[in-house]
Amino acid sequence: MKRLIEGHRRFLTEAFPTRRDQFHLLAEGQAPETLFVTCADSRIVPDLILQTQPGDLFICRNAGNVIPRAGEPAGGVSATIEYAVQVLRVRHLIVCGHSDCGVIRALMNPERLEGLDSVKDWLQHVEPAWRYLGGVESQDSELTRHQALTQANVLVQMDNLKSHGYIHAATAEGRLRVHGWYYDILSGRIECFDEQAGKFVPLVG
Repeated sequence: MKRLIEGHRRFLTEAFPTRRDQFHLLAEGQAPETLFVTCADSRIVPDLILQTQPGDLFICRNAGNVIPRAGEPAGGVSATIEYAVQVLRVRHLIVCGHSDCGVIRALMNPERLEGLDSVKDWLQHVEPAWRYLGGVESQDSELTRHQALTQANVLVQMDNLKSHGYIHAATAEGRLRVHGWYYDILSGRIECFDEQAGKFVPLVG
């Protein structure tokens, strides 16, 4: 906690004064162009990875970057996405998974979830990823299967998005584009899903 308090002290004395005008404008409202749905993992820092500024991203975080399907119990995730698309009118919606994701490890090793009933329930939103694995075989390395399953989960959540009528309408109108990303912590690089190629490809060459 001491480290956090000292960090805030530096923000007030060093960072905030240089951006005072920017924060004054932001205090009156926001108009982000992008909704970024990603994992709650502490190693994923969207503003650092994308070099964005306050006001650029509307961020929704939860374990496993999950997006419940339409008709499932309403929660904070569904409400956040609906608000971003319908009220803020974001133009881009990014679903971003990442390497070494704990939720995916739990999916691969459910026996380790003894006593974690809420996590077990949450995994129901991720389990369909097994059906998206494609050519990954059981004899492949755990790292290979983890990456493939993580990317498959991104596709599952993108499909879940399409079950919401307002998402379908916004994409049909051309005012919203949905993107699937995979972030590798070790290399710092992002791969994006290419629908035409049917695979994840480097976001930056």
